[in-house]
Amino acid sequence: MKRVFTLFLCILGFSLSIFAQDEAPVEVETSVVKISDTEYDLIFNVFIDEDWHLYSQYNPEDASLPMTIKPSVGESGFTLVGKAKESETHTEFSEIWGVDEIFFIEEAVLTQRVKIDDPSLRQVTLNMDAQVCKEFCLPYEDDFTFSLDGGEIIATVAEVDEKSQELAGSLKLDLKNTDLLETSKPVNGEEDKSSNLLQIFLLGFAGGLIAFLTPCVFPLIPLTVSFFTKQSQTKGKGIRNALLYGFFIAAIYALLSAPFHYVDSLDPEILNTISTNVWLNVFFFVVLVIFAGSFFGFYSLTLPSSWSTKIDKASGIGGFLGIFFMALTLAIVSFSCTGPILGSLLAGSLTTDGGAMQLTAGMGGFGVALALPFAFFALFPNLLSRLPKSGSWMTTVTVFLGFIELALAFKFLSNADLVGHWNMFKREIFIGTWIVISILTAIFLFGYFNPKGIKVKRVSAFRLLLGLLMIAFAVYLAPGVTKNPKWNQNLLSGFAPPQFYSVYEQDNECPLALNCFKDFDEGMAYAKSVNKPVLLDFTGWACVNCRKMEENVWSNNEIYNTLKDKYVLISLYVDDNENKLPAEKQFDYVKPNGRVKKITTYGDKWATLQTVNFKNASQPYYVLMSPDLEVLNSPQQYTDKITYYNWLKEGLKNFED
Repeated sequence: MKRVFTLFLCILGFSLSIFAQDEAPVEVETSVVKISDTEYDLIFNVFIDEDWHLYSQYNPEDASLPMTIKPSVGESGFTLVGKAKESETHTEFSEIWGVDEIFFIEEAVLTQRVKIDDPSLRQVTLNMDAQVCKEFCLPYEDDFTFSLDGGEIIATVAEVDEKSQELAGSLKLDLKNTDLLETSKPVNGEEDKSSNLLQIFLLGFAGGLIAFLTPCVFPLIPLTVSFFTKQSQTKGKGIRNALLYGFFIAAIYALLSAPFHYVDSLDPEILNTISTNVWLNVFFFVVLVIFAGSFFGFYSLTLPSSWSTKIDKASGIGGFLGIFFMALTLAIVSFSCTGPILGSLLAGSLTTDGGAMQLTAGMGGFGVALALPFAFFALFPNLLSRLPKSGSWMTTVTVFLGFIELALAFKFLSNADLVGHWNMFKREIFIGTWIVISILTAIFLFGYFNPKGIKVKRVSAFRLLLGLLMIAFAVYLAPGVTKNPKWNQNLLSGFAPPQFYSVYEQDNECPLALNCFKDFDEGMAYAKSVNKPVLLDFTGWACVNCRKMEENVWSNNEIYNTLKDKYVLISLYVDDNENKLPAEKQFDYVKPNGRVKKITTYGDKWATLQTVNFKNASQPYYVLMSPDLEVLNSPQQYTDKITYYNWLKEGLKNFED
């Protein structure tokens, strides 16, 4: 199973390497033993969560990362006496790396002796950098300060100065009616969540059906089904084995999302942090462009042949296990066609609220759609003769997918531009790029252009119709590049940058040109001066559902006028991590678990404000309150126009009462 996860974990590992983990499946306690006036043993007692393991300092260099213990940056006045002594370790052969790996399970004791060179030195700080793994790995790095005076040991919790304490204290709001936050939910919140998961499942299902039509999967249908029906002793057993084969295909793709659930449980903010990171969005842009190139036929993306060879041999075991490895072989062999579609699904799910559950729904839908033909034709093998033969239509499908991948790639470049405040890829440029891609797609479908260099003898009616639809889509987008579009491109809601992010001069940088504040204290002060209730809008530059709410719900006349005339809008962008807070307003925030989070940007501050006061880390997240911090009704999230308007009216009524 680890082999299947390796490519998937490359993306996950890249993501996690960017961010320091606020939580990890290990806990460390420290102590000091004085050996002499100049030598001390600094002891790390490490407690490791069940099913996890921590790699030793002596783990091979060509395997998982070994632990290191060294002086923290800037530390001096002492030297380490050799490597730390280790308690009992475990050794196990790794099929991934091909070597014996050395690691701890459950508990580890590391004793690092130090020699004091500066007699006035009263404390020593060491850095531990390690890797802790289960089915996937997480980095663990922290500084530990040891007191040499025999007093209480200062461990992972840093001391914060009075200024930090004061600023951190200001994040905790003195809210009234907090029972509304704890016991109430949006009127149709659970329905919306279920509906959203169903939409993602159906989207993944559609992706699986498309993958079925690609050259890597389609030819395998008759081969595989014929194998099961002919090799089995009875027809019933052949059908049972083929159905089991389909089940394993679906299960393998669904399991690819499993690691994200654990990452999400470690830190509710982490998936949002990953999805809004500038350089990760650039990474996704590059990956999707590479995937598009493979669909255009410029090169072929394949997993190492040794993987499929070894797993194919395992498929000869027989029984359930053999069928499972046959499904695994299919997943690896078909990667050159399914990988780009799965990559888009992975990236897209990580940029939406509830990424882990949505990723499972999407991957599950993809696996079910891919497995369905195998099960169907196993039940009705006579229909195999009616399958169309492989041919030029497959080239049309793959090249068309290449253009879709290219269009999706620019969405991630747009995210990076928005979050990074580069001011380069404005709304009109984004829409213009999609217009060009739509026209190129139409030209390809009409037979005048083919990236693979294959001449089209005859354009089918279906290609002609699809080409005309792409031209119609380009015409639909065209007004979006003008200063005052004659109609709104609602189909682009959530994909294109917000309307105020324009190459043309705008009156303000608020949604729909509403008056808004982007600082909580300033907005609350204004609300108090005019005695109006507040709509607290936790949003994000790269938040798809936030744009959909603004462009499809807030644009409703009744809702727009209510927001404009009756409320003070405070929009807090939780992913605004490029705008630094003034130096005097930066501080260290000590979390309940003792960890310290450095608040250096506006995004850090607003994300922490949301989690501290509302125990929620998703966007959009709307709260109605009075200028005196009285919560007026239950918070609202992504919903429909009627529900949102009634919610706004209820807040106004409660404010007036």
